Amino acid sequence: MVKEILFATTNQGKVKELREAFAQAGIESVIKTNVDLDNPPIVDEYGTTFEQNAKLKAHELADFSGMITIADDSGLMVDALDGAPGVHSARYAGEGHNDAQNNAKLLAELGGVPQEKRTAKFNTTIVASRPGQFDRDLVVSGQCSGQILAVPRGEDGFGYDPLFYVPEKGKTFAQMTLDEKNSLSHRGRAIKKLLKSWPEWLAQFN
Repeated sequence: MVKEILFATTNQGKVKELREAFAQAGIESVIKTNVDLDNPPIVDEYGTTFEQNAKLKAHELADFSGMITIADDSGLMVDALDGAPGVHSARYAGEGHNDAQNNAKLLAELGGVPQEKRTAKFNTTIVASRPGQFDRDLVVSGQCSGQILAVPRGEDGFGYDPLFYVPEKGKTFAQMTLDEKNSLSHRGRAIKKLLKSWPEWLAQFN
């Protein structure tokens, strides 16, 4: 079993979700992140799809660290905004990952749109890469459908979680426990696919 894996992110919310999922699956690898590296590169996410951006991060950080690297790209696609913010979700309101500003811009863009037309879905695409063997990348995706509320609800989560309402649960992501969120969220579903394919994917390198 690989002892150390790099998760190419600085988002501690994502790290917590992945570590818990790996632990529950009995995978004992230590998950490092960009903060554990000495002066890691800042990847220019110029891709036009979630998969392209995830691969940009996975490949550059795998080359830099020499470790098997997992990277993800996630985004919110709002039907009334023709799929925006999409791949620009993290920087919707400008450079820097400012959740409050991103949420404020989203609410402004949806001003006047009735609740029944505020449908949206979250997507996460995860790529696992081994240095120098990028032709063997493992790529998985997960999605979750919901609606964008006019007023945030809940204190947990991050990003657009307080605005993303899941009708089947009657809650926003920010109102859910981590276990609840992982069971149905876009990232949770993508992580499940990752874990299912992980042993077989690793075995090809032995």
